[in-house]
Amino acid sequence: MVSEDILASKIGLVGYSTHGSGIGGILKARVQDFRVEEISTKITLDPKGRFTAASITLTNWETNRFVTKLAAACGISRNRIFFAGTKDKRAVTRQIFIIDAPQKKVASVDLPDVEIEILGRTHQKIGFGNHKGNRFTIIARGCCHADGSPMTAVEAIDRIEEIEADMSKEIGTNLFPNWIGPQRFGSGRPVTPVVGEHVIRDEWKEAVMTYISMEGEEREDVSKFRKHVRENGITEESLEIIPHWLGFEREMIGHLLSNPEDWIGAFRKLPKNLQLMTVHSLQSVVFNRTIKKRIDSNIPLSKPIIGDLVGRIDENGQLETTSFTGVTERTLNRINRNCEMGRLVVTGHLPGSSSTKPTDEPGKIEYSVLKEMELGDENWMVKGISRLSTKGTRRPLVTGFSEFQYESVPIAGDETMGTEWRNGVKEGELWHPEGACIRFRFTLPSGSYATTLLREFMRCPLNQL
Repeated sequence: MVSEDILASKIGLVGYSTHGSGIGGILKARVQDFRVEEISTKITLDPKGRFTAASITLTNWETNRFVTKLAAACGISRNRIFFAGTKDKRAVTRQIFIIDAPQKKVASVDLPDVEIEILGRTHQKIGFGNHKGNRFTIIARGCCHADGSPMTAVEAIDRIEEIEADMSKEIGTNLFPNWIGPQRFGSGRPVTPVVGEHVIRDEWKEAVMTYISMEGEEREDVSKFRKHVRENGITEESLEIIPHWLGFEREMIGHLLSNPEDWIGAFRKLPKNLQLMTVHSLQSVVFNRTIKKRIDSNIPLSKPIIGDLVGRIDENGQLETTSFTGVTERTLNRINRNCEMGRLVVTGHLPGSSSTKPTDEPGKIEYSVLKEMELGDENWMVKGISRLSTKGTRRPLVTGFSEFQYESVPIAGDETMGTEWRNGVKEGELWHPEGACIRFRFTLPSGSYATTLLREFMRCPLNQL
């Protein structure tokens, strides 16, 4: 029996696009079971270019921590390394990095489980979202029925086909709700939106202490360290017991010991993109809860209603965020036809200081979510670190998937599996070691999450994704 998914509730990732049970199962039973290949935008190479362009394959690396190690190996600041997006940690990922360092220096970097292919020199930087999408190959292992009994491959394939057909009927062919996935919030410890709430209120002590000490589902030595900080504050002893891989927390504590009460300075020890992600993740909780409330209100996600704001989709499948159009009674039919053709899409809010707001029922839904989260009066202007202020934007309520395939694969031996699999099924989980294994292949546009697509088919607790 699956218990309440506390993690899902905290990040607003509750509910599904259609009714019924899924195939259960667990992702990332082995690191090799989750593969991501970034589909990059064109990089123009030039032998006289300032930067080194490299295609880098990472196995079981968190992107931000890899960049820190790469910068140290190259003898440069991590701010001189550019990439289009963070990827799943427990996975095999390949993506483009632009590095402000000589080719020979980058090529000589020797880090475990890292393969570096030098592409050449370039004048071109890349930033977050500067890629077309990602191609995934992912295996869900241990499929099972809602009662926990193992599911055969035939049963799993049949159920996937049923869900795919139901989603097509309810939302549209090759469309699914554009939920923001759990990796945006911190797997096992959804700390970033909690920190983000303190950031937009300029509560810097609370932001730092939350990041360092908030409890989560982590290793025993990490939990012991965080508990020590919660009970004793910032101390020299905390530096003695901190696990060595918690580099950001170590730097924050070290700064505070040298500069007591400089909470903003301590927060700045986080990488700039991670600082910004705390605000973005709070916006993401708002967005997820908006999708859920819309589903609960029986308001379609892909079909516009009066009051909605729609945006144009460009040739790369991305939302143009420069302008949005409000849906009126006069324009409803025309806009609906353009949504069906994929030219326009219904949007939801990532709130900010001056984001465009819908009217009528969609506007009421968006404001009610903010009010429930006690964010209705926030202006999203951050005085302490002004670059973290956000005007807000909008995001498609649905997104597309393509090249979708699935097939059964053999059950692998336990000796090849990770610790989580070998420890067996925990209370509240939904998988069975004798259940079928299904390999999914598909492509998503940038900004969409593979875990939230597979979640529609698996319908299991988030800790299994």
